[in-house]
Amino acid sequence: MDNIILIGMPGVGKSTLGVLLAKTLGMTFLDTDLVIQEQEGALLRDLIADRGIEGFLDLEGEVCAHLQAHRTVVATGGSVVYRSQAMAHLRELGTVVYLKLGYRALAKRLGSLKRRGVVLRPGQTLRMLYEERVPLYEQYAHLTIDCSGQDVEHTLDRVMRALEKRGQG
Repeated sequence: MDNIILIGMPGVGKSTLGVLLAKTLGMTFLDTDLVIQEQEGALLRDLIADRGIEGFLDLEGEVCAHLQAHRTVVATGGSVVYRSQAMAHLRELGTVVYLKLGYRALAKRLGSLKRRGVVLRPGQTLRMLYEERVPLYEQYAHLTIDCSGQDVEHTLDRVMRALEKRGQG
């Protein structure tokens, strides 16, 4: 396993940390949200509006289930955990690192969910989404890194130490 796959809620810092982690380890960085946008020629929020939630989840799952990477840090969309085939592939592709953040801290960080392209079902609150996804993140993760009360440098340090313990750092 020569890749690192970052999962977690929107706004937890997967992309920000991913870039720093890739630089630190001399790896490539890839953001699956950007891959989807480039492939489809549309913003995530527009894809969700046009295809509906299930259509978008299928698209995201398909992209992630066929992702090929070597020595790459991959930041995934927060909803990829809804597609087990995609997650099985990502777990084979590399070490899956769940960036965990408590609900209150996450709610503070997030701005407009719609503008971010977050998959929210009608009537679903951020709290409901959080409670639905956390068990899935925990299920698929090889490593869980608590980001609570940490700036990105401290989180990077925690990830590096956890990877070194696994013989990957």
